[in-house]
Amino acid sequence: MSTDRPDLEAMVADLGSLVGCESPSSDLTAVARGADVVAELGCRLTGAAPERLILDGCTHLRWSFGEGDRVLLLGHQDTVWPIGSLADHPWRVQDGVAYGPGCFDMKAGLVQLFHALASLSSLDGVTVLITGDEELGAPTSRRLIEEESRRVAAALVLEGSADGGALKTSRNGIAQYELRVHGRAAHAGLEPWNGVNASVELAHQILALTALDGGSAGGATVTPTVVAGGTTMNTVPAEASVRVDVRVPTGAEARRVDTAIHALAPRLPGARLEVMSGPSHPPLEAAASAELYRLAEELAAAHGMPPLGGAHVGGASDGNIAAGVGTPTLDGLGAVGGGAHAPGEHVRVAEMPLRAALLADLVVRLQKERSVQR
Repeated sequence: MSTDRPDLEAMVADLGSLVGCESPSSDLTAVARGADVVAELGCRLTGAAPERLILDGCTHLRWSFGEGDRVLLLGHQDTVWPIGSLADHPWRVQDGVAYGPGCFDMKAGLVQLFHALASLSSLDGVTVLITGDEELGAPTSRRLIEEESRRVAAALVLEGSADGGALKTSRNGIAQYELRVHGRAAHAGLEPWNGVNASVELAHQILALTALDGGSAGGATVTPTVVAGGTTMNTVPAEASVRVDVRVPTGAEARRVDTAIHALAPRLPGARLEVMSGPSHPPLEAAASAELYRLAEELAAAHGMPPLGGAHVGGASDGNIAAGVGTPTLDGLGAVGGGAHAPGEHVRVAEMPLRAALLADLVVRLQKERSVQR
């Protein structure tokens, strides 16, 4: 077990530098600037410069030490906060709490990651991947995350913790769909019977979609959200559509809902349905994190920390992608704080050296162990 803990003052200063460089996902130039700041931090603390991987204009960073095949440390430096957010939500540290856009989600986790690595005598077998589009659902980095995850025995994700510092031992998967209804237009006053009303068909389908909801905290949620249809007041709608947000706790639930959505059948003669599948994240199931969670609790106790606790959360992260290829994955190892994506986003800075020391010990153990059960 490592007895040295990173210096709190240095960690807070580094966090201020990262937060001070705004990096909203939708601004590729800003993401590239943010990547430069993260690259400087990582190079200073590890002695190695990263590879810059630019995919469809989005900048990602990768460090590989030795074969880089033991453990993947995974994070992102993009945020949901637009340029200029610092004016209304300035970086500051007050009464042991740091505030600022993206500090909790998840720039403090990046600071902890690199300070943890700086405390180690060897980085052999470690890969670090910092992406620039996590908040968008990883459209350009997904394949990269999958490839790196397949190479390693375990993935550790530096997203912020759950409430009270708990690790995120499971996450819902996400699937997005658009159901399009094709009908036939007609004059609503002269001959509506010659039309096929796409909006009426859509109403039937929305009821069918809501019937797929698991109906409990342990099942899938199927939520119709954005609805569109029709052209003018006096025309039978020829087209209508609904977007559907699906959250699934298990792969079995994901398959059940996906099969049912693609099997929907029209109710009105002459109507036609078209299902468009959108971005998705597989669930991070508890089985994928169980062994790593046990190890984290063991090491936390050795540091004199109280039990960390594990939590299931509804949102997805890049950790879902890592777990989706069969790699043991533990999430929520980053900052202790809260308020992600909202005014008042914050980090409890006194926890940062403790979490970094825990991460360092996890890395050392995973460097030594020949395998983590898949």
